[in-house]
Amino acid sequence: MISRIFITLCVLIFAVVIPVLEINASHVFNPSWPAHARFHEVWQLTTNFGIGVLCLWLVWLKNQVQLASVLVILVMGGILFAHAIQGFYSGSVLSGNMSKTILGMELSAFIAGVAVVMAIGAAILESRSKK
Repeated sequence: MISRIFITLCVLIFAVVIPVLEINASHVFNPSWPAHARFHEVWQLTTNFGIGVLCLWLVWLKNQVQLASVLVILVMGGILFAHAIQGFYSGSVLSGNMSKTILGMELSAFIAGVAVVMAIGAAILESRSKK
């Protein structure tokens, strides 16, 4: 049961919390962003929401925690990867509406890392419970 709760918490981060933080004037409705960048932002938010719904279906109705864990790792690991290579493409995890650090990491990268660890933990717990 704890593995299902871990995955559900991770999904809430990328399917609910991130859209709430980004559907505003600093992201989706940012007039200084090119229209194509705003398009990609909405595409990413809706895709992640759909993946989140799929994860919840896999976890709660199909009992496929490990597959849902992989999807969570791909989504949240993508944040970590984009953060790690932001110097390459002149990007930034900082958005202007939030800049906090935990243990020397930007808050969003820290949360993504916690989600990845939780998803790995969920997969391990599920694997052990099936043995």
